[in-house]
Amino acid sequence: MKKINQFNNKELQQKNNSGRKTIKYIIKKLRYKNFDAFIIKFKPLIQRYFPKLNYIYTKIKKKYYSGKNLYCPCCEHHFRKFFPHGKYFRSTAMCPNCGSLERHRLLLLYLYFKTNFFSEKTRALHFSPSYALEKRFKKMPNLEYITTDLKNPRAMVKMDITDIKFEDNSFDVILCYHILEHVKDDIIAMKELFRVLIPDGWAIIQVPINFNLKTTFEDPNIVLPKEREHYYGHRNHVRQYGLDYIEKLKSIGFNVRIDEFGSKLDDVSRKKFGLNEDEKIFYCLK
Repeated sequence: MKKINQFNNKELQQKNNSGRKTIKYIIKKLRYKNFDAFIIKFKPLIQRYFPKLNYIYTKIKKKYYSGKNLYCPCCEHHFRKFFPHGKYFRSTAMCPNCGSLERHRLLLLYLYFKTNFFSEKTRALHFSPSYALEKRFKKMPNLEYITTDLKNPRAMVKMDITDIKFEDNSFDVILCYHILEHVKDDIIAMKELFRVLIPDGWAIIQVPINFNLKTTFEDPNIVLPKEREHYYGHRNHVRQYGLDYIEKLKSIGFNVRIDEFGSKLDDVSRKKFGLNEDEKIFYCLK
């Protein structure tokens, strides 16, 4: 009887320990999930109505996500994981410190490893840069770095991409990264980019592109945000680019090279930097 009682007590203790572990696991998961949901829900409100709290907010995020699993090349910090972001709640998309997304980290790595952007004296024009890249590039002594945007108060020059206020052959490099899908007259914008780029200069003219779509889909009657999100994938996009995007660039005069830089990296590196292997780089030479 004594042995039976001892066995029953031991079995009960194991069940209790197992139950406690399960409860702790559930609480941990719920805590992380709710924190992510909380940040996603209130981030725009904090940034818009309480800008002074943004510094504290960033510090909290940085502390919460701190770790050694991932690395952001934009701000050069390590993290346990990246911040969820996007329509489909990409779980490791945004850097908790500088706010870089997969495409921003990919661009920086590409510029560092595949171009002379970090090494040679360069006059660069950057359209609507992310804060993460802008902050990094402004510190580079080899760059004469000019940012531009139509509305962003951080922009050095306020101007429309379809009417660039610079003379012909003004820039060695142009970064136009995920911009043209927002522009109504994209062909005029491409011509302007070509005009202000020096001979033998190069540009990264990137757009979200559907490689299963032969022809760009664009309908001027689609104007409501919900309709644009349904047909174009984003409420602020005015078209869904297809394979003919490359021909559009070539028709302007660009020599276009599609670099699958992200997919050429090994799985460990892509995971470490939080990259999307499907994103391709459009390197356009004048």
